[in-house]
Amino acid sequence: MNHIRTAVLLAVMTGLFMVVGYLIGGGSGMMIALLIAVVMNGFAYWNADKLVLRMYGAREVDPRAAPELYDMVARLAANAGLPMPKLYIVEEAQPNAFATGRSPEKGAVAVTRGLLQALSPEEVAGVVAHELAHIRNRDTLIMTVTSVIAGAIGMLANFAFFFGGARDDNGNPNPLGFVGVLLISMLAPVAAALVQMAISRSREYQADRIGAEICGRPDWLASALTRLETASRRVVNGHAEHNPASANLFIVNPLKSNAVDSLFRTHPTTADRVARLRAMTVGNAPAGAPAGFARGPRRGPWG
Repeated sequence: MNHIRTAVLLAVMTGLFMVVGYLIGGGSGMMIALLIAVVMNGFAYWNADKLVLRMYGAREVDPRAAPELYDMVARLAANAGLPMPKLYIVEEAQPNAFATGRSPEKGAVAVTRGLLQALSPEEVAGVVAHELAHIRNRDTLIMTVTSVIAGAIGMLANFAFFFGGARDDNGNPNPLGFVGVLLISMLAPVAAALVQMAISRSREYQADRIGAEICGRPDWLASALTRLETASRRVVNGHAEHNPASANLFIVNPLKSNAVDSLFRTHPTTADRVARLRAMTVGNAPAGAPAGFARGPRRGPWG
């Protein structure tokens, strides 16, 4: 199913590229946009994870740099039946996290410094388990590709606004006229955001459920989500504000709350997610779950 979603998504994004390309340069512009889209799709497939990590200034850590955190992730990954993902820390004060990578073998988990400082180890385990669920479900390919291409569509739409409406290859005026170009340049980024929104909400619910199974304690993730939702409203994530197309990568919306964010929310409401997690039966942690977390919330050094 994820492969089908990816194919449909890339087709929609390619179509948007072609429409905006036509507005800029007629038939030639449309073909150039198609070529750019094909190249970008290939680039996003192979390099989007690296691009996103670089965009956020993520720093890879090993067992020596963050032994407790690394050990926790390793044990949760084993619980999920996954190879150990690469582990990164993002120097952002806002508590948040995301996963990336085109396959489980290329998976990566990134957590912010704020998350490590604000949450208990149990809550961190719940967040990491959620991100590992995305990797196991292969959601990360969809997440990273949509982030890269949605951002590019926004830039191309701006280009169409300033340079569109000109004459086509035969010297004929653009049939849509200035008003049409204006509307398309505004609607193309909206359409890209709607594509992200359409596939994101059910994916987050599923990752919450599977993440709760991986760590064995739905209440850990529920507690973490509540804390993250509150903190995200108070603490600005500068990297995300400059790259809003990547907001769907995070476990909670990293953007400052406003009317536009609510209208095009890429995440389900935190209240709904927490309610579903609270409704899950809370049992003992499965064999192989991180040991020592059943003693209740505590703070610890993460490196």
